[in-house]
Amino acid sequence: MPELFTAFFDSLKTMPLSGVILWSVLENLVILGVVLLMGDFLVRRYQQHRVTDVPDPLTWIEIGLAASCVALNALVTVAGVLLWQVGIIRVTFDANLLRVAADTLILFFVMDLAMYGFHRAAHLPWLYPLIHQTHHRFENPRPLTLFVLNPFETLGFGVLWLILLAVYPAAWLSIILYLTLNIVFGLVGHLGVEPMPGRWITQPLSRTISTSTFHAEHHLDKAHNYGFYTLIWDHLFGTLSPDYAEDFQAADEGTAVPAGGSGRAD
Repeated sequence: MPELFTAFFDSLKTMPLSGVILWSVLENLVILGVVLLMGDFLVRRYQQHRVTDVPDPLTWIEIGLAASCVALNALVTVAGVLLWQVGIIRVTFDANLLRVAADTLILFFVMDLAMYGFHRAAHLPWLYPLIHQTHHRFENPRPLTLFVLNPFETLGFGVLWLILLAVYPAAWLSIILYLTLNIVFGLVGHLGVEPMPGRWITQPLSRTISTSTFHAEHHLDKAHNYGFYTLIWDHLFGTLSPDYAEDFQAADEGTAVPAGGSGRAD
């Protein structure tokens, strides 16, 4: 492991609570900034491939919910560091590439399944108004929508992540790689435009990977597409939108949202 990372983890292991809080807040603010900058670039770059209508002007409600999400994500980060400091969460520093690859895949697919289950549960009639309805108020997503969540939903995803880390001692590099992938998939899912080429859904591997169209459909049709990173669980449990291929093709051709018209809302 590079000396820089060694020094960082050594300092983090013994860092006082005030330092952990400051570091966690700064980290999550940087993530927010990167998502908004990259999201703005991608939306502009692929504006001719819209999946949904252009969202309404930004509101203070969205800004407030996003701010609370960033704060709660920082809280989850603080909890994760503290649990690591006391040995409840264990991290391995194995630099073996096979171990890193295996751990990354395990984190990726286990969290994909866990979040699919949590997402479906959040749509149960008695839970939906308490947890998930807030996010669905914004049917036409923009990059900031990734953070526009009910606080209970934010904490729910955070707890799933901490439980997995407590159960499975993953390599430090795998944790970083997974968290990076998590941000990338979250951003892509809330672009409102489709950056992937038309051949994406025809190739054996890429066609199982989530796209902007896939998640945008869920914003418009709450009965389908509960997955986050892959389409695997929606395929297995029969919740994949029957319109997915057609909608993806329409976005690729630039005809998903007619000029001056409205996106499909079921």
